[in-house]
Amino acid sequence: MTVGRVNPEFRLEDQGIKGLGEVHYNLNEPALIEAALKNGEGALGQGGAFLVSTGRFTGRSPKDKHIVLTDSVKDNIWWENNAQMSPEGFDALYQDMLTHMEGGRYYVQDLTGGADPAHSIKVRMVTELAWHGLFIRHLLRRPEREALDHFIADFTVINCPSFAANPKKHNCRSETVIAMNFDRKIILIGGTEYAGENKKSVFTLLNYLLPEKGIMPMHCSANHAKGNPVDAAIFFGLSGTGKTTLSADPDRVLIGDDEHGWSDRGTFNFEGGCYAKTINLNPEAEPEIFATTSKFGTVIENMVYDEETKELDFDDDSLTANMRCAYPLEYISNASPTAMGGHPKNIIMLTCDAFGVLPPIARLTPAQAMYHFLSGFTSKVAGTERGVTEPEPTFSTCFGAPFMPRRPEAYGNLLRAKIAKHGATCWLVNTGWTGGAYGTGARMPIKATRALLTAALDGSLAKVEFRKDANFGFDVPVDAPGVPTVLLDPRRTWDNPESYDRQAAKLVEMFSANFQQYLPFIDDDVKAAAIG
Repeated sequence: MTVGRVNPEFRLEDQGIKGLGEVHYNLNEPALIEAALKNGEGALGQGGAFLVSTGRFTGRSPKDKHIVLTDSVKDNIWWENNAQMSPEGFDALYQDMLTHMEGGRYYVQDLTGGADPAHSIKVRMVTELAWHGLFIRHLLRRPEREALDHFIADFTVINCPSFAANPKKHNCRSETVIAMNFDRKIILIGGTEYAGENKKSVFTLLNYLLPEKGIMPMHCSANHAKGNPVDAAIFFGLSGTGKTTLSADPDRVLIGDDEHGWSDRGTFNFEGGCYAKTINLNPEAEPEIFATTSKFGTVIENMVYDEETKELDFDDDSLTANMRCAYPLEYISNASPTAMGGHPKNIIMLTCDAFGVLPPIARLTPAQAMYHFLSGFTSKVAGTERGVTEPEPTFSTCFGAPFMPRRPEAYGNLLRAKIAKHGATCWLVNTGWTGGAYGTGARMPIKATRALLTAALDGSLAKVEFRKDANFGFDVPVDAPGVPTVLLDPRRTWDNPESYDRQAAKLVEMFSANFQQYLPFIDDDVKAAAIG
């Protein structure tokens, strides 16, 4: 049985996906929620939000992502970071997954990735769970209804959580699998209900395709000044560093919260929605994001709630610290209707420093910017990936290594060229710990971070006095409006300055050791910015 609007010449059967039972094409939000409730996939929450649990996987499984080794990609993939899968293994996986799916009920969403029509791709998402269709309908971009009559996808993603891969037969690591075949233009996801795998598979796809067009794909949020799309800013950072929170500034226009491209025309969002963490979400500090948790169609993922009233508990992380909500961009009142902006005037690199060493903000030279971009230092926060229960210091190149199919230098050189061409000012912002390391110090006050970012974006911070940081060599403001002076000098925030010095020396050594891998691929000025 077929339900919904679709190009009659582009049904699943025409793609060789045959034998399914009910196939629902391009259902809208009410219909998807109705189907999900009927299937027992979750519960209806306050305001019409949809409450779900993702089972045993409450975060991504980056070690289970594989790229099929074919002649067309073998010389372009960063294989040290991306597991291989043989074409034979993929073929067997695909056939076994289709056999498993026979007779089942599936939901198809025909969507696009990329707000700039000159650079967007068409993606067909086939999901076993109706709520996954709702989730990806928020997170990717919806074509006009009439366009569905002629829609032909560039890539197809099939997500079947009930399917368990066979590592030996399918040439993968475990029963959970994310397999990307660039030649066949198919992505297969099995063995996990975590919805983030859907959106990150498309992000990885764009990270591979766009650099060939001279477009910089970025794991970042973005906004621009009110009434002035040319005055754009981007915020690089891994999950938990504040990309969503800090870009949702009520005094600026939100372009997007997670994935963007930088083309010759400017900045554009890949997505049509946001995927925000909700742990300790505060209605006073983040009123717009908080309000989405009781709006119709918002997907509430892995949150504890009262069974009778459906009231959400934003402090209970017993299911996971990676509790999230997924909602369309238009639920944020200051979101850009076009999801596009100009070339970034300011580039913010967000880091969550669990060592308590880095200052709350530092100004970077272009060479230092490339150094910190390639380093991608942060701390993985609890719940973002399976097995992470407290902050772990890590280096994730380009602030998004799990999603980077190409070598880091490909992205680093693209970013450097665009900075040079458009004259962006670069800042490193620490949203991690101050006054001591994790367990001793405290998280950086968000009020101070917002004040520093406001001063950086409006240009006033560039006019204050700066000092040279003794450990990293970047410029640190001596004072800033609305920020305690002591906070700007992390050594002074520690009870024992000598303990700070030992911690700083440890972090400097970690940076130096990590960066050795990039020395054969970078210019002398970036080497000079390196430590050690």
